[in-house]
Amino acid sequence: MRRIYRQGQAMMLTIEAQKVLEDATIGDSIAVNGVCLTVVAFDGDSFTADVMPETYRQTNLGELRPGNPVNLERAMGAQKRFGGHIVQGHVDTSGRIISRQPEENAVVFTLEPDDKAMLRYVLPRGSIAIDGISLTVIRADKDTFAVSIIPHTLAETVLALKGPGDRVNLESDILGKYVERLLTFQSTEQAGGSRGRKSGLTQTFLEENGFL
Repeated sequence: MRRIYRQGQAMMLTIEAQKVLEDATIGDSIAVNGVCLTVVAFDGDSFTADVMPETYRQTNLGELRPGNPVNLERAMGAQKRFGGHIVQGHVDTSGRIISRQPEENAVVFTLEPDDKAMLRYVLPRGSIAIDGISLTVIRADKDTFAVSIIPHTLAETVLALKGPGDRVNLESDILGKYVERLLTFQSTEQAGGSRGRKSGLTQTFLEENGFL
C-alpha cells in the first residue's frame, strides 16, 4: 500500500503493483484483499482505486495503512481454466481469526464472521474466500468455521502475517445465494396465490437430489 486518502468513510487507495497491471486499462477490476475495486488511474508501478462508504463498512480496507501488503488479483477471463470457486469480490461480511494452529505441513485457521447469518452458506468441503483467497472449509458450526492452508498459500498471501484477533474479508459461494433467493421468491409467490408458471425447483427437490 503506497498511499491512502480518507474522507469520512470514503477512501482512495494507491497500491504498488506490477504483475496485475499487465494489460490493465482504466475501468478494469482488481481485487484488493478480496474486494473488487475499479482502476481509476495507474502508471508503471501502481494503480489507484476508490472505496465507497458501503465497501468501507463491510470490509477490512478501512484498517489498511501505508506500507501494508495486500492480496491482489485481476478478474479472470471466461476462456481461462477455473482453478478455484467462483468469487465476485463482493464481500459478505468481515470476520476475526480466532486461532491459528500448525498441523503437520499445514496451518489451520479458525474464524468467526461478524455477521453469523453468512454461516448458512458455509459447509465442510465447501469453498469460501478469505481476503480473496479461495479455500476449502474443513469444519463449520453455528458460530465459527475452519480452513487448512498449505505452505505455498501462506507464502504467497497476506495470511502469513495474520493471527488471532486480525480482521479478514469473507465471501461465500455465489451459487448458494442464488438458490436461496429463488426458493424465497417461490415461497412468496405460492403464499400470495400467484398464477404464474411454477418453478420445478423446490427445497424437497434439492434435498432428494443431494444438493442440500
